[in-house]
Amino acid sequence: MDQANNLRNLLNRAEKTKEQNRESMDLSSRVITVTSGKGGVGKTNFSVNIAIQFSKLNKKVVIIDADFGLANIEVLFGIMPKYSLADVLRGDKDIEDVLTDGPMGIKFISGGSGLKELSNVSERQLSYFINNFSYLDAISDIIIIDTGAGISRSVINFIKASDETIIVTTPEPTSITDAYSLIKTIRMESVKLPAFKMVVNRVDDENEGLEIYNKINKASSKFLDINIENLGFIPYDNFLVKAVKKQEPASILYPNCEFTRCISNISYKLMNIDYTIKGKNLGIKGFMKRLAEILNN
Repeated sequence: MDQANNLRNLLNRAEKTKEQNRESMDLSSRVITVTSGKGGVGKTNFSVNIAIQFSKLNKKVVIIDADFGLANIEVLFGIMPKYSLADVLRGDKDIEDVLTDGPMGIKFISGGSGLKELSNVSERQLSYFINNFSYLDAISDIIIIDTGAGISRSVINFIKASDETIIVTTPEPTSITDAYSLIKTIRMESVKLPAFKMVVNRVDDENEGLEIYNKINKASSKFLDINIENLGFIPYDNFLVKAVKKQEPASILYPNCEFTRCISNISYKLMNIDYTIKGKNLGIKGFMKRLAEILNN
């Protein structure tokens, strides 16, 4: 069976699944890109645990690990995937084949080196790859893209393709500076800007989190004409450290700890935000089309 028939059958199954499990006929997922100006700020822990909280709110969630080569999502879940997006790009596997089951019904995809190769494929390969993502739009409510850390070209391209981007930072001066630099870089390079949101991690208390947010937002508003949404703060919590060592999400292992409580609050806030940017929600397929255009320009 050729690739076209494989893809057709895949999408037919996805649409049947959607009809069985949803009242809505909208085939587009909400795509949230999670990033940071520097490494070591807890970005991937945030991605994993916010996915858990969304699942608790009865949302179907897929995480795409776009931190190429580091495989942090699978480490935090303690699960080793068999395939990655690179297999889909080569045409060896469909998107359904590279989905790995995580806890609480969450699915995740290892990026491998697949998306780095998007600029070096034929038009036919690219079309097949992008169309494969229609399946994810059909089976999920929310797709979280966990980018690499820092102001690399890969991270910048993901943000430029995004409608909604969460920046995770900490009170450390270098983290604050790098978060602002990341926003500034996107402003300088892109006409289309995502809706920027911020989470301040590892704070002593709520006041410190608010202070850091205000500092970055004030500078972004004044010098870049960008307003950032404040999603909240997350305190330093030893229970998170214990969960990481056990390779289990803290939101599952310690549901009543302070870290989990704050992540839960952020999930509720996100679910109450209107995420349809300018009336258009193009889902993960639309995201991948924009990313491919960026990579090929």
